[in-house]
Amino acid sequence: MKQPLRTTWDLDIIFPGGSESKELDMCLAQVEQDIVGLTHILKQMPELETSSHVHTLAEKIDEYQTLSQRVREASAFIGCLTAQNTKDKKALQLTGRSFAIAAKMNTLSTLLDQKLEQMSDELWSTFVALPNMSTVEFNLNESRKLAKEKLPPEQEALLGDLSTDGYKAWGSLYDTIVSHIRMETEENGKCVKLSAGQAHNKLSDPKRDVREQTFKLWEEAWGEKADFFADALNHLAGFRLKMYEHRGWDNVLKEPLAINRMSQETLDVMWATIVKNKPVFVQYLERKAKLLGVEKLTWCDVEAPIGESQSKISYDEGAAVIVEQFRKFSPDMADFAVRAFENNWIEAEDRDGKRPGGFCTSLPVSRQTRIFMTYAGTPSNVSTLAHELGHGYHQFVMDGLPAFAQRYAMNVAETASTFAEMIVADSAVKQAKDEQEKLALLEDKIARSVTFYMNIHARFLFETRFYEARKDGLLATEQLCELMVEAQKEAFCDSLSSYHPHFWASKLHFYKTAVPFYNFPYTFGYLFSTGIYARALEEGETFAAKYDALLRDTASMTVEDLARKHLDVDLTKPDFWQKAIDVTLEDVKEFMAMTE
Repeated sequence: MKQPLRTTWDLDIIFPGGSESKELDMCLAQVEQDIVGLTHILKQMPELETSSHVHTLAEKIDEYQTLSQRVREASAFIGCLTAQNTKDKKALQLTGRSFAIAAKMNTLSTLLDQKLEQMSDELWSTFVALPNMSTVEFNLNESRKLAKEKLPPEQEALLGDLSTDGYKAWGSLYDTIVSHIRMETEENGKCVKLSAGQAHNKLSDPKRDVREQTFKLWEEAWGEKADFFADALNHLAGFRLKMYEHRGWDNVLKEPLAINRMSQETLDVMWATIVKNKPVFVQYLERKAKLLGVEKLTWCDVEAPIGESQSKISYDEGAAVIVEQFRKFSPDMADFAVRAFENNWIEAEDRDGKRPGGFCTSLPVSRQTRIFMTYAGTPSNVSTLAHELGHGYHQFVMDGLPAFAQRYAMNVAETASTFAEMIVADSAVKQAKDEQEKLALLEDKIARSVTFYMNIHARFLFETRFYEARKDGLLATEQLCELMVEAQKEAFCDSLSSYHPHFWASKLHFYKTAVPFYNFPYTFGYLFSTGIYARALEEGETFAAKYDALLRDTASMTVEDLARKHLDVDLTKPDFWQKAIDVTLEDVKEFMAMTE
């Protein structure tokens, strides 16, 4: 792999000129025009009564799939612009335009769903047997079923139109508020102002005084803006709840479960199995507290590394480690990572003005991806980088499939990313130079388990209870903080001495409008990937091809059917989940032995 690597991404190869790109403007204008044209054709289309009619509809669905990929490409590009520079006002304007386009696509999608719903069962059999429709039969059946559960098409279209300056606008407001957050601190005798992304990296600093000082600033910063975040969160939830009410949906998890193609039974069994195993992780947290010389861990100690010092890992070193470990599992995965690094698909520079967090976004027309993060040289940063490359590889193996068959949900997306992260973390532990390094890396692995079993569980408990309370009216900032701490205490089995009251304000995931309940899919992905990883260790080199086949199917069946087909397991029973958790319990067992 060529080095040194660039730490900033190349967006100009997609649309030159950034937010001022003329090519992007032309693309958006053409997309808008094509949406209007296809919408008009569908509205004029006669009732579907003959085979010739369904052939025409199939052609229009093909056109829709191509159009949806163009929309996705432009939207992903705009998302990259707003993430790399939160002060780019033009990019924020483009976000509004992309929301408006998304609303028009929603109207178009609703029209298509109406055609699917109104088709007779006999004609439906003819329709899904067509060569270009049979490859997306699962997705068409899914859309047809959901259409029957929604409002009439005209009302669904109105909902989509109103969401642009309502529902989605509250999510945009969150990004705007975050762009103004700065935390003033001292570094090397100089006063510096940290963005949210830069400050977040310091929350896992090896020095406890740095963590505590940063966390104090962190809580204060989010607390100062908390009333604004409370407005955004309350109104996001209010819009959702009112929409569900009109559709006749009484379960707030109905939509996220449908999006993630999983059953309530699977979700309940997963959480129940995790809760059953939490005492072991409480013991780990208690041992970690002793190692850090405190009676109980605080919130900012949970992800703290063990040890007083920690050498930084350069970006080039981190990249080399990832490629090396990927290659041991799959040459194709390693080659993909090299391509991403060498073609500047990754924005990793540690600078002011970037959005906090990390993501991977797909550009389906260009058949490329872009990865966003802030790299500060920690083992956690290397894990994040591997995680996002796992997302990118998932999309890579699906390139060439019809657009509908590429619409995989968040839970299986997190499976691919966490699997990639696990490959790197597990190999790093096994190849540690000495006991101290092994302990640090092992502890970092366990800390991720704690995140998925406890931190994510707290988010799920908070959000579920918040939505129930929101049915009775707006919640004040203080109430949100109380709900958050209550959820954190329960999820962490009250094993900490202090918590993070304003976590609900600082976590972007609560404000994402594309996917409601942006929490439990992470834990599903982590455990599903852990189970897959255990299978990979059992089967050896031959498993890489099976893994690719599993990824290609992720948008074409429920997760229960996916697990049954590729792993021969039942996700509605605790056996699979327990076996996956057992893998992580071995890490804790080894950690406890090493620190006895």
